[in-house]
Amino acid sequence: MNKDYLCTREYDFSLVLTGVNELTTEVEDALFEAGCDDATLSVAYGRLWMEFSRTAPTLKDAILSAIHDVRKANIGADVLQIDECNLVTQADIARRIGRTRQLVHQFINGQRGPGGFPPPVCHLRAETPLWEWCAVSFWLCQNDMIRQEELSNTEVIAAINTALECSHQKERNPELVDEVTRAVAAW
Repeated sequence: MNKDYLCTREYDFSLVLTGVNELTTEVEDALFEAGCDDATLSVAYGRLWMEFSRTAPTLKDAILSAIHDVRKANIGADVLQIDECNLVTQADIARRIGRTRQLVHQFINGQRGPGGFPPPVCHLRAETPLWEWCAVSFWLCQNDMIRQEELSNTEVIAAINTALECSHQKERNPELVDEVTRAVAAW
């Protein structure tokens, strides 16, 4: 038996595409032939997206190989992002960990749990602030509420989405991205 096969498993994820707005037979065939035969294609809100069930050693390998296969299709499509948002509400946190919003609220306010829950990162003065899921996952993992693998997968998704966003920003306005990158690096 092939030793590499034993170290793989199936990962489910969705990719949101840009550059192709219509799901045609030609698009389907090109993506299938490029290696996306483990994906279901759909259109929602004028965006093409693909639901994958891909076998690979890690989630990172599965996602990166899917991005490579989309680009290899040569149909003008690129991956905008993994369909997983890193910004979450209190209700999203509760849903993701299978707990009540009240319990999450108590974690946030330090009434329950070990304390030190990460603060929200935006909409601080709004009724519904947003937390960075990576920071929340880290706290949850540190306090034995989620497994290390879940934290690692969250970090992989955030890193890939950040790289994709930076790449797309650079395509739209390379001078601005270069200027900002130089300025931030100089600090």
